[in-house]
Amino acid sequence: MASGVDPAWLPPAVFRPLGSRRTLIAGTGPLVDTVHGEVAGACARFGGRVVRDAQEPGAPYDLVLELGEHDPNEFGAEGFAVERADGVTRVTAAGQRGLLYGLFHVVRLGEAVFQGELAREVHSPALSLRMLDHWDNVAVHPVMGQVERGYSGGSLFWQDGRARGSRAELERVRCYGRLLAASGINAIAVNNVNVHETEAHLLTDRIGEVAAIADALRPYGIRTHLSVSFAAPVVLGGLPTADPLDEAVRDWWAEATGRVYAAIPDFGGYLVKADSEGQPGPFTYGRSHADGANMLAAALAPYGGTVHWRAFVYDHRQDWRDRSTDRARAAYDHFAPLDGEFGPNAVLQVKHGPIDFQTREPVSPVIGAMPNTRIAVEIQATQEYTGQQRHVCWLGPMWSEALRFRPEGADGPSVGDLARGGGLVAVSNAGDDPFWTGHPLAQANLYAVGRLAWRPDADPRAVLDEWIELTFVPEEIPDPARLRSGLHAVLDGSWRTYEKYTAPLGVGFMVQPGHHYGPSVDGYEYSPWGTYHFADRDGIGVDRSQATGTGFTGQYAKPWAEVYESPETCPDELLLFFHHVPYGHVLHSGETVIQHIYDTHFDGVEEVEDGRRVWAGLAALVDPARHARATERYEEQLRGAREWRDHINTYFFRKSGVPDARGRRIH
Repeated sequence: MASGVDPAWLPPAVFRPLGSRRTLIAGTGPLVDTVHGEVAGACARFGGRVVRDAQEPGAPYDLVLELGEHDPNEFGAEGFAVERADGVTRVTAAGQRGLLYGLFHVVRLGEAVFQGELAREVHSPALSLRMLDHWDNVAVHPVMGQVERGYSGGSLFWQDGRARGSRAELERVRCYGRLLAASGINAIAVNNVNVHETEAHLLTDRIGEVAAIADALRPYGIRTHLSVSFAAPVVLGGLPTADPLDEAVRDWWAEATGRVYAAIPDFGGYLVKADSEGQPGPFTYGRSHADGANMLAAALAPYGGTVHWRAFVYDHRQDWRDRSTDRARAAYDHFAPLDGEFGPNAVLQVKHGPIDFQTREPVSPVIGAMPNTRIAVEIQATQEYTGQQRHVCWLGPMWSEALRFRPEGADGPSVGDLARGGGLVAVSNAGDDPFWTGHPLAQANLYAVGRLAWRPDADPRAVLDEWIELTFVPEEIPDPARLRSGLHAVLDGSWRTYEKYTAPLGVGFMVQPGHHYGPSVDGYEYSPWGTYHFADRDGIGVDRSQATGTGFTGQYAKPWAEVYESPETCPDELLLFFHHVPYGHVLHSGETVIQHIYDTHFDGVEEVEDGRRVWAGLAALVDPARHARATERYEEQLRGAREWRDHINTYFFRKSGVPDARGRRIH
């Protein structure tokens, strides 16, 4: 691990069970070299022994890691099998990535993998692409800074207009790739989807800087992707047009892509944000998004690359007085009619909710509406709307709910199933902060991205247990059971706690405009970006029904369209996303809407106070620097939670005129 950097979920102690034993590694290739380096380092630290390739006559081994000839349908390129018999634990894989992931599986299991007998288990990822998008700018943006929506210091890759290229900086990138591989991530886009002029040049005359980053990530099986500007032929190539059907434009992209692969032979592909929030796109030329995506897909196809085309397209200059305009509808309206028109190496990247990573949203109807299109589900690990890594907010349960959702009803495939063709993509929450994620407990979100991408149906509590056991090694702690219990008390319900003291019942965007931190009930309500709560003296919520509203509910398959259409059947937690109701409307919980608002905001603050007390009580069990950083963040979380409570409760008390039934003071 780079000097002065928190080891996160790979502290040296987790390698003790492996490093104190005798290991044989069989196979060749650069990732097998990585496996050997990991085992050799552990053995040097803990007294074990590692042998490469040639088995010594009569030498017994505790662990064998081997590449072999296996049925590719059983393992895939990244799968592996593990078994234990006759005192030997054996990990076998058909591909080098599989062997690397098998090694980290052994690390996760620790001593347990060397005890007793273990019947053969096959492990392979459900999703072939498990990717992080870094919204990192090469040049510091005057508004968004070095990292857009970044809450963990600066960029790992860029600083003040240049690539980080020193030996120490690239070692930090390598360490990042190691952490990600240990959680199951296999791809990274290294620059912001909002591609400004400086960043556009990474595609051409600055591709060498991207290649250096790719070199640092490659030893851990991570493929590098690049966000590109749709207008690159104009901005970089001097062409008069970027029309995707223009032959000169298509030729320019083919030549530029060839040069990219000459510099980075295992390059993953392009990520594109087009016709969205000011970014150029095919609409300029009267072309569809399928036309734009397929042009880039054709340029990438000869090299096995993929274009990830974001479905985040909506009118950000809408008239807030026009209630027929609904930002939630936009992605479906634009993309569902194009199902079947995207090329085989074009992936439509769809946010898991229909708006923008809010604390509570329904699953986007686009995910279930395009069976003939490769879909990647996009989530946000960086906590833009969930506390910006100043608040504890464990997002595993949120993502798990979305991935388990079945858009066609109980008998249909889950969102995780539908993402098999495209993958799971998360906006990264990592930066050059010593703790990687600003708040040390936010490391759990980064870890969960890889584990849920590997198995979308995984129990998030089990994923959290993995992270706890790796990050806080039980053998190094005087009372591991108390620490584990305390961490679960702090993290398990933290997403719902955050929801309680912020925006209620599926309402979004009650945040300060621009930076999105802290409460502002009407901050976006009268803006061109959208309207989100329509609160008046009589009620609150957005009518998205087919009968009387924007018709958004009709974008869902019948089972869910019927559930969401009526306030009587709509789940409480999404009621105000789909319906405008009186403050006296009675929820399924038996509370009125207004009383729910009051109660949850008071409860949320109390839960933060409880979490802070629990965390304080763990001081003797946690590294002092890590404990101090999280303690500092807890003080800000409590201040923020109280601010949210007072702003929201006061706003709705004044709006509704309905007092708190429990007589608590509302200003």
